[in-house]
Amino acid sequence: MTSSSPTSAPHATAAPARGWRAWFPHPVLSLLLGLTWLLLAHSLALVHWLSALLLAWAIPRLLAPFLGQASRVHWPSALRLMLVVLWDIVVANVTVARLTLGSMQRPRPAWLRVPLASTHPRVNALLASIITMTPGTVSAVIDEERGQILVHALNCDDAQAMVQDMKIRYEAPLCRIFGVDASGARSVRGETA
Repeated sequence: MTSSSPTSAPHATAAPARGWRAWFPHPVLSLLLGLTWLLLAHSLALVHWLSALLLAWAIPRLLAPFLGQASRVHWPSALRLMLVVLWDIVVANVTVARLTLGSMQRPRPAWLRVPLASTHPRVNALLASIITMTPGTVSAVIDEERGQILVHALNCDDAQAMVQDMKIRYEAPLCRIFGVDASGARSVRGETA
């Protein structure tokens, strides 16, 4: 019989939460659920406030085994990244519209391999989501074994520059937001698939 130490387990159990964190293990999710309920109810009556509080308390507690521990978030970095992503979505929409509706210049599609700087599941999932939201690029798969995301780009002149841009504009801020050390990052190669 072998025993594993807490440091060798990939998801070592943390100390139980105390205080209000014990009641609300995912405070941001609780806040969003409560606000969503109030918006859907179109009322600020006491019964709706109590319903919002009940939902904000019960749903995250029921889902806690599936969600894992809530991550600490650096909110100034999160707000900056949100503005960058919104700007990139607007610019990419204009670019894709010009490409498809403008001159019949042929786009140069490419498959790119974006190496991941961390194994943090939220960072990698959000990076793939951001890439997918930006018109002209679609993340096809997160390959955890190879530590990379396979991305399809509608028009790519320089694969290495495009990969580097995704890592600087999206991945590095995501690592800051979740406090992930990306110093052991894999090398950045702009290779096409």
